[in-house]
Amino acid sequence: MGTIAAAISATAAAAASSHGGGRRHRRGSVAVRCSPAADERQALFSRIAPVYDQLNDVLSLGQHRTWKRICVSWSIEGIGIRVLDLCCGSGDLAFLLSQKVGIDGEVMAVDFSRQQLQTAASRQDQRWKSCYKNIKWIEGDALDLPFPDRYFDAVTVGYGLRNVVDKSKAMREIRRVLQPGSKASILDFNKSSSFFTASLQSWAIDNVVVPLASSYGLTEEYKYLKSSISEYLTGEELEKLAKEAGFSAAKHYELGGGLMGDLVATH
Repeated sequence: MGTIAAAISATAAAAASSHGGGRRHRRGSVAVRCSPAADERQALFSRIAPVYDQLNDVLSLGQHRTWKRICVSWSIEGIGIRVLDLCCGSGDLAFLLSQKVGIDGEVMAVDFSRQQLQTAASRQDQRWKSCYKNIKWIEGDALDLPFPDRYFDAVTVGYGLRNVVDKSKAMREIRRVLQPGSKASILDFNKSSSFFTASLQSWAIDNVVVPLASSYGLTEEYKYLKSSISEYLTGEELEKLAKEAGFSAAKHYELGGGLMGDLVATH
């Protein structure tokens, strides 16, 4: 049965204990730290959790599945390895990672929304692949990861970095827990420098995304999407962010006609 891990090994949890500051919610041996801004975003994603997957399918016409497969393929080399899916949401990337690393691999799926994790764990129970047993769902903070240095062979982030309060610190944490030579693959909406693409994206949010979300009673929650993209980083800025965090190489690729983007950063 899929369960949310309220505690992980003492070795991994010790990595979080040395960080201070901010307000912390204790979950067994895992400290979940939230600033006021993070609390607000945490509440937002908890509200949309029940319909998150359905809306993704409708709004992207199913294309989000292709983009997620690309994100995973750019992060992993080999089977039987340990990987992290950060800001895992309802688990799409974690399930893909599980299939890639195989039954002898290990997937740690971290999110700050307990409701999203409960949805992911429920989906795990409903699926039949034996490899899905290698997924552990963990409630945690992207800015204070409860893992030792150099713990993972790959990291993925799907539509999460844009919503993190301190993106620079999140990138440093991702690099810290990665093995040297390993990759992080970070998928999100693309903040395009093209006027046409940016205009199309803005029109779609105003005229398709928000009206559809309104039918689920989530108007305000999805209005947030437009401002979060405008406050996000361009591909060039994301590459710079990764290199400033200590990654040796970083390349941002546009997907979906420039509406989406994936940053691939090498430790």
